[in-house]
Amino acid sequence: MATIIALVALGGYLVATQDITADLGPPITARASGSILVRFGICPDGLHRDCVVDGDTFWLGDQKIRIADIDTPELSPPRCEAERIKGETAKIRLLDLLNGGAFSLEAGDRDEDRYGRKLRRVVRDGQSIGEILISEGLARRWDGARHPWCG
Repeated sequence: MATIIALVALGGYLVATQDITADLGPPITARASGSILVRFGICPDGLHRDCVVDGDTFWLGDQKIRIADIDTPELSPPRCEAERIKGETAKIRLLDLLNGGAFSLEAGDRDEDRYGRKLRRVVRDGQSIGEILISEGLARRWDGARHPWCG
């Protein structure tokens, strides 16, 4: 059993209206044979769950995942307008790719980065989603260092 608090938007504020107890059944994240199928959105301010932060970072449930094999343009903050535009494009494309069907996460040499994000390759049908972003010019292979996206 889990407790659910219903939230209602009222004048721009979220207001708790009811506290009920319910059996929520299976989690939204389907994990059959190692595959993950979740409907992602763009991360809003505040609560982060099943959402995309930028072109190489997303939340899966309550775990922050950094795609281990790529680097994409920064959004917080971008260093120039070109980086912002490419970063926003990479973020939307990652959202589309994650929502394109079941995928799996593969661990690499390191489990986490210095920010506590899980480092994982994201793979669908044997193909790295990171490699797709690289082939589309929205990411670079991660070589252990950040490189400028401006000029």
